Amino acid sequence: MLCWIFAGFTCTGSEHAATSTLPAAFTDLLPHFLVEPEDEYIVKNKPVTLTCRSTPATQIYFKCNGEWVHQDDHLIERTIDPATALPIMQVKIDITRQQVEKVFGLDEYWCQCVAWSTTGTQKSQKAFIRIAYLRKNFEEEPQGKEVTLDQEVLLRCHPPEGVPPPEVEWQRNEDVLDPASDPNFFVTADHNLIIKQARLADTGNYTCAAKNIVARRKSPSATVVVYVNGGWSTWTTWSSCSAVCGRGWQKRSRSCTNPTPLNGGTSCEGQNVQKSACVATCPVDGGWSEWSKWSACGADCSMWRSRECTQPAPSTGGKDCQGLDLQSLNCTSLECPQSESPPLSTHGAPLQPFSTERFCVTSASGAEDVALYVGMVAVALCLTLLLIVVVLVYRRRKEGLDADVADSSILTTGFQPMGIKPTKPENSHLLTIQPDLTSTSTSYQGTLRSRHDTVGKFSMANGPLLDPLPNGSHTLHNGKLGADPGEFVSRLTAQGYFKTLPRDVDNTSYGTFNFLGGRLTLPNTGISLLIPPEAIPRGKIYEIYLTVQRKEDIRLPLAGCQTLLSPVVSCGPPGVVLTRPVILSMDHCSDACPENWAVRLKKQNYEGTWEDVLLMGEEHPSDPYYCQLEAETCRVFSEQMGRFALVGESLHMGAAKRLRLVLFSDAYCTTLEYNIRVYCMDDTQDVFKEVMQMERQLGGRLIDEPHLLLFKDSYHNLRLSIHDMPQAHWRSKLLAGYQEIPFYHIWNGSQRYLHCTFTLERLSLATCQLSCQLCVWQVEGEGQSFVTCSRSISKDARPIFLLMDSSSTALAGPSAFQIPYLIRQKICSSLDTPCPNGADWRMLAQRLKLDRHMSFFASNVSPTSVILDLWEAQHFHSGNINQLATVMADIGKQEAMIFLVSDGEC
Repeated sequence: MLCWIFAGFTCTGSEHAATSTLPAAFTDLLPHFLVEPEDEYIVKNKPVTLTCRSTPATQIYFKCNGEWVHQDDHLIERTIDPATALPIMQVKIDITRQQVEKVFGLDEYWCQCVAWSTTGTQKSQKAFIRIAYLRKNFEEEPQGKEVTLDQEVLLRCHPPEGVPPPEVEWQRNEDVLDPASDPNFFVTADHNLIIKQARLADTGNYTCAAKNIVARRKSPSATVVVYVNGGWSTWTTWSSCSAVCGRGWQKRSRSCTNPTPLNGGTSCEGQNVQKSACVATCPVDGGWSEWSKWSACGADCSMWRSRECTQPAPSTGGKDCQGLDLQSLNCTSLECPQSESPPLSTHGAPLQPFSTERFCVTSASGAEDVALYVGMVAVALCLTLLLIVVVLVYRRRKEGLDADVADSSILTTGFQPMGIKPTKPENSHLLTIQPDLTSTSTSYQGTLRSRHDTVGKFSMANGPLLDPLPNGSHTLHNGKLGADPGEFVSRLTAQGYFKTLPRDVDNTSYGTFNFLGGRLTLPNTGISLLIPPEAIPRGKIYEIYLTVQRKEDIRLPLAGCQTLLSPVVSCGPPGVVLTRPVILSMDHCSDACPENWAVRLKKQNYEGTWEDVLLMGEEHPSDPYYCQLEAETCRVFSEQMGRFALVGESLHMGAAKRLRLVLFSDAYCTTLEYNIRVYCMDDTQDVFKEVMQMERQLGGRLIDEPHLLLFKDSYHNLRLSIHDMPQAHWRSKLLAGYQEIPFYHIWNGSQRYLHCTFTLERLSLATCQLSCQLCVWQVEGEGQSFVTCSRSISKDARPIFLLMDSSSTALAGPSAFQIPYLIRQKICSSLDTPCPNGADWRMLAQRLKLDRHMSFFASNVSPTSVILDLWEAQHFHSGNINQLATVMADIGKQEAMIFLVSDGEC
């Protein structure tokens, strides 16, 4: 026997040797492997077996981690291939857990086999042996959530570490989820579960399960609750009055079933039953009227009379009259049979027959009555016709009235401000000289007739104009109606177009104006309406109102990425004729970056449909509307009144709205629970005013100054959480670590305000101090706002509110403007004329930093007047008239004596 000395092992002739000799026919063949060792995992303490098979081979040995395995550890089996008659050698070895664990300093334990023949050797592939395991604890477990219907849900899962890597599956209520059969589920590459749109059926306990060849692990169950907030059904019809006769009650009801709150969703707010007083009309029994006079004797020698059941007529279930409504009688007793029983009177007594003489008298009396009635009717018709003629003549004379205002006292007494006019600087002598309106030779004299023929044709159907005052008096009102404010709003809502006008007098301003113009303001809302001089035609007097609509009462058609950027403001009456544009000022909440937005001005027409009347940046000088968008305010120039709103459409994800975050809490706390209310609202003053009024009624307490947050169009929700509470004294009663407001609720902007409540609980009534930090941010966004709360909740604490403006809501005539009327006229007449050196209205616009609106100013008859109107709208409360006077002096227009107006000229 041929012996080999290899790797320190001596080949012997024993039956366990891994060597053999080949027949001479196969001595020139290299061995090739029929079976090579493969990767194995050692589970617990069970050894693994590696197998190697080769043909033709004289010997086979295993080599593990660079060292040869002893020949006694090999299990050898020899066979012959029946197809080729080649010898086949198979060798097996066992690898134990202890062998693998003894290897230090190497990444992994490996083995390979080497086969020899007389020609050469061949090596098999390496087989890696690893100890299998699966740890018990998940690196990240899924957390329970409460979500609204159709909201996306993300459940995270990071399985335990293991070898081989574990497979992950998701279970709901112990049933395995299959994303292939239900496309609403999606499992990410890192094993997270996404529920694309939460359904009611998706409520349940979700478990993340990980398994490999060693074991199977399950995470704690995460409860997902899909809730539905309740909604009111429509009101039922009013019930019948509870009283059969007299005062009673009627009621109507609604139910919280549209939809019904489910899985802890909020129930409907408000009353489910409404009661109203009613008066049921009592039954009235019928009563007979007086008998009519006897008729003339007929051919049948009879006469008759009648009566009706009309005094009173039976109503509301009353009884009809009992008895006859018609009686007849023979003309003479001689012609009638005596045996016949006479007819009964109204009292049941027999009626006596009339004599011939009596009949003749009756007939004569009836003829006289007929003549008297005919005469009375003729006189009444003549009086009616005469009255109609007088009324028509009176109205024609009123419509054609062209009375000159000879006494200028109507200008000084008729337009007095409703409030105190802001104080002007003492040294503004150039532009603050007030005109003397008591003189009869000023420029205020003249006709009140309109300058345009079309104004004289203005119909009362276009708007509720004031009728001319009686007795030819032309005294003008000062913006304060004689009746109560509610009566004025009620009268406006009586018009067909104003059926949606709210009867909220607090958010409505109104006044009476003529050609001198004026101003309407809604305090604490940033909303005002400037009516420039000469905007109302001479001879016309308008009752004008300004109101802000509640957003929940107005449904704007918003689509795609559109959002409401401003309050919905109504001014009117719509349809009135204006000779110059008025300026409507209102807040907006966009980030004021024109490249981020497509901003549109919408107006509601008479049919109630909202129309786009202006696209910002694409205005045309001929359009009846123009808009100037400032950092926080929008100025709308409009030649028509109506209902307006500013709507923005984001052009990319960088567009953002400004949100105002305001925190309120209870003024003091007498129980263990303590609530912190967080309002997330559009950064406009009208919404902030409404929240302040509501919290004032609730007795709330302002915790901190309002904070601003930019909310981007990124489709991510707004998340709020509370932190850094002293755990020894306080704890949160929220089940989750944070609260979220859905993105579309905020971005749509149709809801008046949004808020969430953090309910905290103090562990002892003796705790009177709270310090914490509120974190507000947009999920996966950059904007973040921190509010630090440090407050006393003792009973002695008082509610804290910001100061609210209580200035006048209506100013009419010269008191509404900072620039005196006469000086304004001189400025316009001097600067409207173009100058070669540019010392005209163009330089004025440039100095006031309004040169980007040059084309709009140039499209007006008097560009200077429009510039001054805009300056008045911008600087009514904070205008520096000295600065304006300095600008005028720098222009150098001295020849018209603009600045040196004497007292006599004023």
